[in-house]
Amino acid sequence: MNVRLDAEPRTNFGKGAARQLRRAGRIPVVLYGGGSDVLHLSLEGHDLEQALRKPKVTLEIITGSTTILTKPRDIQRDPLRRTVEHVDLIIVSAGEASERAAEAEVLVAAAVEAAEAAASAPAPRGVYEEETPAEGAAVDAESADADAS
Repeated sequence: MNVRLDAEPRTNFGKGAARQLRRAGRIPVVLYGGGSDVLHLSLEGHDLEQALRKPKVTLEIITGSTTILTKPRDIQRDPLRRTVEHVDLIIVSAGEASERAAEAEVLVAAAVEAAEAAASAPAPRGVYEEETPAEGAAVDAESADADAS
């Protein structure tokens, strides 16, 4: 599955610059591979988080007039909030991107089949059945009240 994201180049680096980007709702990204220099970019945070929830996602990063096909290599998350803090991306070829899309479709189809099978399966018996109290239980409660007085 391909997801298109608009990227902005980064010129400031370091902890303070990354925090400033996150406050603005953007995520710092580093783009590797393809025989080119490393690119430092920032992507819109919400769109990137939604894209990374999909299995085997391929990201189409748009910078100016160029489109680069990438896949996530490393995703750094906040340990408590589980929000994305930084992503490393690798450039992929068009052939590899189509293979990843086909694999993602197979995974999604398997998940849908599993969900349908779970929905049509009967509920487990025994654990969730309501048990009726035994006949002696009422007598025991009455005798307990009598003993307490």
